[in-house]
Amino acid sequence: MTSAVKLGLVSVMLAAVFVMALMLGEHTVNLASVMHLLIQHDAQDFVVWNHRFPRSMIALVTGAAMGVSGALVQGIIRNPLASPDILGVTQGAGLALSIALLIFPSTSPALLPLVAGIGGFCGAALLMAYNIDEFSPVRFALTGIAISVTFSGITEFLLLTHPTEVNTALLSLTGSLWARGWQQLWPVISLLPMLCASMLLAKPLDLMALGDQSAASLGVRMKCLRWGALGLAVLMVSVSVSIVGPITFVGLVSPHIARRIMGGRHLQLLPVAAMVGAVILLASDMLGRSLMPPSEIPAGVLTAIVGAPYFLWLLHKAK
Repeated sequence: MTSAVKLGLVSVMLAAVFVMALMLGEHTVNLASVMHLLIQHDAQDFVVWNHRFPRSMIALVTGAAMGVSGALVQGIIRNPLASPDILGVTQGAGLALSIALLIFPSTSPALLPLVAGIGGFCGAALLMAYNIDEFSPVRFALTGIAISVTFSGITEFLLLTHPTEVNTALLSLTGSLWARGWQQLWPVISLLPMLCASMLLAKPLDLMALGDQSAASLGVRMKCLRWGALGLAVLMVSVSVSIVGPITFVGLVSPHIARRIMGGRHLQLLPVAAMVGAVILLASDMLGRSLMPPSEIPAGVLTAIVGAPYFLWLLHKAK
């Protein structure tokens, strides 16, 4: 099967899951009605146009950003067990959001992406500061895990010590698309140029896979590449976390599935990782609101249920 056919099949799967996300939920809407409501742009339609469509678009773009971020991080440190949520970036963004929502509850929602970005960059800065002298993929990953655990512990402490504001914070930190709509869709658009920019790193990342010395001899500026790719991944994850909360394992699992479909070349890997990440988040959100209506299971819970066994399987294979 050629790469073009594989890419076409993944695209069809993404389109199918997106349409199903518009149809399924507490109330099932048939395909003809979905198309009619989308064409009408009816402001009084609170099921498809004002609820499921913007929510699905948010899941589509943020899932793609998480998938690409995972592929970039794995390419930088050449470790298949790496992802932004394992290296402390996601937890750093989550901790910054917790501080803003719990200690400064009057923080404007418009500032939350900036706050999450600062938190994510602080996590990445700690990671790089500890590894700046000598870069080792294993040391890099272990440092990230230690930072992740520390940030998660501080976040839980803040939640326990601020019981009156905890509901507001949990709404942002559970990793869910509940109550996300048109208002949250516009900040998501900022992720699109970042996704396009990540494609510019495809060739240098392929050369980096040959080894640091070989890549440097072919003209790759290693430090610039590492900082540039890591900064882009941190920015995408931070914006995503500020909108849907810290959803784990999408950044870890998506590049692996994409690599099995398309191989290791980043020019093909990055777009397919984006599509796989979008499929995972769309499907998790759709299942979360369809399994136990009218209650919703957060998408982050479902991705963790699937992602944790997959991570253990990766560890088993890595032995």
